[in-house]
Amino acid sequence: MPKTLAQKILQAHTEETVGRPGQIVRCRVSMVLANDITAPLAVKSFRAMGAARVFDKDKVAFVMDHFTPQKDIDSANQVLVCRKFAEEQGLTHYYEGGNCGVEHALLPELGLVGPGDIVVGADSHTCTYGGLGAFATGLGSTDVASAMALGDIWFKVPPTIRVRYTGVMPQWLRAKDLILMLIGEIGVDGALYRALEFDGPVIDALDVEGRLTMANMAIEAGGKVGLFGVDAVTRAYCAEHGRPGLTEDLKADSGAEYEREVCFDVTGREPVVACPHLPENVKPVSQVGNLPIQQVIIGSCTNGRISDMRDAAVVLKGRKVAPGVRCIVLPATPAVWKQAMKEGLFEIFTDAGCIVGPPTCGPCLGGHMGILGDGERAVATTNRNFRGRMGSLESEVYLASPVVAAASAVAGVIAGPDQL
Repeated sequence: MPKTLAQKILQAHTEETVGRPGQIVRCRVSMVLANDITAPLAVKSFRAMGAARVFDKDKVAFVMDHFTPQKDIDSANQVLVCRKFAEEQGLTHYYEGGNCGVEHALLPELGLVGPGDIVVGADSHTCTYGGLGAFATGLGSTDVASAMALGDIWFKVPPTIRVRYTGVMPQWLRAKDLILMLIGEIGVDGALYRALEFDGPVIDALDVEGRLTMANMAIEAGGKVGLFGVDAVTRAYCAEHGRPGLTEDLKADSGAEYEREVCFDVTGREPVVACPHLPENVKPVSQVGNLPIQQVIIGSCTNGRISDMRDAAVVLKGRKVAPGVRCIVLPATPAVWKQAMKEGLFEIFTDAGCIVGPPTCGPCLGGHMGILGDGERAVATTNRNFRGRMGSLESEVYLASPVVAAASAVAGVIAGPDQL
């Protein structure tokens, strides 16, 4: 039976024959991930089930990124639980402090996840690694505890929706726009427990950082995974980031069965914005209206990579952030932070009046370093805009690409680069 990309990856990790969607299969995992919010719950469950040792100290990663640098006593104690467990188990991949970045940017950068892997994480945006051709998905902390102990987990084989992008990418259109277009089309539950498989000439030309951005938001359409085939672009990225020696492509079989197909011609499209309070509430930026803003966030596991920093700098160079707007820039990892500094991007940001902070999730989840007050409105390169996500229940978050976020910071209202 010809297999989709999801089915092929699952098949490589089980002795069972992977067949039709809905089948339950037990698969070996390549990496198990948790963070400073979810790992303490996983540790508690790990203890409760009587487990003594993790299945492989090299295949469990704890990344302290959500409330760090620790903002209060509670968050410090959360990290303390994680640190002690990592020391007890001898975890190779424990990240806190100067070597720590936003988990879903950090792990690909370090070569810890890659093509054909199965990755499970106690964080919904674990699906990011599908940008590298990994079957990667978020689980609850109890399931992650089981995976830490056993090294395997069960999955229901998902049906697959094929998403195809054709046409010519306009100057200011980015990967963030491509995924928001899809979510706007099918809704936040349009891919519920489905695999989203992205292809087409636009995808073939997209760099890996763009692919990671799109896979990151597969969950915002309800997706189990968001998957990109492995090609020369993927292999070049992996060679640069600790996974050399890959020689083969990984793609769906010809004749694979898809539940449905969604197609977009991007020619002539303008950037889009997801308006409150759901990622599916998508509009072209020119149709959002002249809405004043008080904050801009450029960063997160969606858009905190070096290409995103460069995009923001192109728009901000020689310009000033509008009075009354806080523009907060958070490079996603120490490597991105250093590269941005080396390229002079921090000078562009600070000259424009931005605040540059450390690698952290921070404001994305309403954690710290950029909380919204009553009635405040923000444009963010993050992935969720639920009511109260970034602070007050009376605040509003608009999701956009770094070029739109930077343009809005300068304009003081929601705007695209062409509107400056």
